[in-house]
Amino acid sequence: MTDMANRLFRTRRDSILGGVCGGLAKYFDLDPTLVRIGYILISVLSAAFPGFLVYIILWVVIPEEY
Repeated sequence: MTDMANRLFRTRRDSILGGVCGGLAKYFDLDPTLVRIGYILISVLSAAFPGFLVYIILWVVIPEEY
């Protein structure tokens, strides 16, 4: 039996757009706001489009929390 606390899911409760950053924050035990700010900074520094594309891919690939 797998431990559900150590699985990566998109969150429902801590979701602004798709729950990806909230899920990553929960998985790595970080503050969701810091993850969002970090993701935005990385996206802007990488010309924004790749960051947006990665977010969409993660939104599709990562399952939603039960």
